[in-house]
Amino acid sequence: MYRAAGVLAWLAGLGFGLPGVYGLWYFTEHDTVWTFMDFPTYGDGPFEDIGISTSVPLLAGFVAVCAAELVIGVLLWAGTPRAWWLSLVLLPAELFYWIGFALPIGLLLGLARAAVVIAARTTARADPSRP
Repeated sequence: MYRAAGVLAWLAGLGFGLPGVYGLWYFTEHDTVWTFMDFPTYGDGPFEDIGISTSVPLLAGFVAVCAAELVIGVLLWAGTPRAWWLSLVLLPAELFYWIGFALPIGLLLGLARAAVVIAARTTARADPSRP
């Protein structure tokens, strides 16, 4: 089950991280938010509604969280002890960005990963012979 959680982490990390890197580059070059299919990728969402404008530090933080997601995916796949815990610790930072940038797929992937990790952890605690 930890491997399934690792795959979910990779999907979110790559699925948002690669466009995030491009979005960061685009913002630094053009001083405006990149649009994809007439949708502003990292702007005009809840962050803007509460007064947080898209900026290089905001986008760089998002890319860093996506990179951490990829690392956690590797750790989960490898069955590294405490990877499940790191996965849950990263979730609030991910939620901050997914909600702030209005990225509902990220929210779904993150919650699914958390559910799988919790289920795997519960199973492992019930059966001490499992890691």
